[in-house]
Order: sequence, then structure tokens, then C-alpha cells
Amino acid sequence: MKSFRNPISILWMIGLIAFFLAGCAPSKSGRVYSRDQARVQHSVYYGTVLEVDEVLIEGTKTPLGTIAGGAAGAALGSTIGGGSGRTVATVLGGIVGGIAGSAAEEGVTRRDGLELTVELDNGQIISVVQEADDQFGVGDRVRIVKGPGGSTRVRQ
Repeated sequence: MKSFRNPISILWMIGLIAFFLAGCAPSKSGRVYSRDQARVQHSVYYGTVLEVDEVLIEGTKTPLGTIAGGAAGAALGSTIGGGSGRTVATVLGGIVGGIAGSAAEEGVTRRDGLELTVELDNGQIISVVQEADDQFGVGDRVRIVKGPGGSTRVRQ
């Protein structure tokens, strides 16, 4: 049975896990719809952009990053020392790896966003935060799409 005692193999494994975690993050884009949002009625409103502020949308924090990092850290720790020293290194490696895995997952799934303040044509003022994948400027005419469950997006 092949062992993960090679630190390079462990680092490759951590990188591969981080790559897959980035793909698991749900999109907060104004252009991406979930499967549940397809083929359902959405309400449409029109308005004018009053403010555009850059924000940061935090990344996902699931147990997957902690578990993967913990496993990789424990595997790396098990390559250090022998006897009870190896056991301590394995446990500490698992703890540190779990913390690092959680932070890595949050970091790779973090996104730049925009907080858009919009005055609707009916006079109501709303604010919507979404990924910064479209350009908006003060005074732009926009379309607000509100779906079931309260999901709201701003489109040009």
C-alpha cells in the first residue's frame, strides 16, 4: 500500500483539494441562476443606480476544508519523528492542518462584490450585494430581478 510520507505528495494533495473546493462555492453573480431559480416566475422592477460600493463577499466555510486540511496535516505530521513523538506530531499536524484547511477554503471561495443602491421607479430605495462581474455606474438604468425566496439581482 502506498503511503503519503513524501511531503511533496502531501502538498500536491492539499493543492488539489483547494482547487476542488473553489469549484464547490455557490455563485453570487447577477448572471448565474441556480437550478431551483430556473422555470419559476421572477418579478422585474426598473430603477436608477444611486451608489456603487466595492465589498468583499466572504467565502464558504464548510467542514470539508477542515477535514481535508486535517487529514493532510496529520499525514504530514506522521512523517516527523518516531514513537510517541510521531503521535504528537500527527495530532498537532491534524489540528494545524484543519485550521489551515478551513482558512484555505474560505480564501479560495472569497469573491469581490458590489453593493448597489438603486432607486426604483416607484421611489423605493433598495440595496443589493452581488459579485462584481458586471460594471455599474451612478445614474445607470438597471433592471432588478426578484425571485421566489427573496433572491434579488441587478442587471443592466
